Amino acid sequence: MPVRTSEFRLSTGGDSEIVDITDRVRAAVAESGAAEGQATAFVRGSTAAITTMEYEPGGVHDLRALLDRLIPAEGPYEHNRLNHDTNSHAHQRASIVGPSEAVPVEGGRLALGTWQQLVLIDFDDHPRERAVVVQIVS
Repeated sequence: MPVRTSEFRLSTGGDSEIVDITDRVRAAVAESGAAEGQATAFVRGSTAAITTMEYEPGGVHDLRALLDRLIPAEGPYEHNRLNHDTNSHAHQRASIVGPSEAVPVEGGRLALGTWQQLVLIDFDDHPRERAVVVQIVS
């Protein structure tokens, strides 16, 4: 069972910026030559996450608003108190969404739905350089 691993980097603005990474993951699948299998995209770090969604302005707005309601940026967070920090909300949001997403590969292509994209969400409270590891098992 061959495993192929690649990595790409991107700069983000933080503050729940949502970035479409579908094309970069598709490129990794194409470069791997895998016809069937599974592709996993994983973001390094504890304040970012990867998920799927319909990446369009309304969906982006609604997801950000939902996460703001569930886990507000301001609050009595122990992480912030103990570490003299300001990003506990980013850690909590990333924990809930998760650092990775696995997508089947069928016929050499990601088996995503018509309106489904892979996105990276950077929850940190300042700009960051992010690394995404893509691993294809075929």
